Amino acid sequence: MTKDEIIKYWLDSSEVDFKAMESLLIGGHYVWALFVGHLVLEKLLKACYVKHIDNKFPQIHHLLKIAESANLELSEEQKNFLLEVTTFNLEARYPDYKRRFYKKATREFSECYIGKIKEFRQWLVRKISS
Repeated sequence: MTKDEIIKYWLDSSEVDFKAMESLLIGGHYVWALFVGHLVLEKLLKACYVKHIDNKFPQIHHLLKIAESANLELSEEQKNFLLEVTTFNLEARYPDYKRRFYKKATREFSECYIGKIKEFRQWLVRKISS
């Protein structure tokens, strides 16, 4: 695949996940909406990496590490946000984290973070388009 094809793949895949995230949120499946929100950002960060660094994107799920390896300039607030969203990947998957995460992922908490994911998503799409 060419660089442009890889970037398009990540953008398209992220868009599919974005729609699923919104559906899950509307349906009250907050833990899974947050988990898929993590995927939305992960895929866009990998598109950034491919665009600015190399076709061989990092095969990891840690959002801040991907962003830093893509040489994205981030504020401390953005770094902390990516660290928090990275926990959604772990907390939705593993039983020892899952119970606590279900309690934490209330409607209010989830709507707040999904809103932030949407904002960060738009910022990443602008970075990829420029």
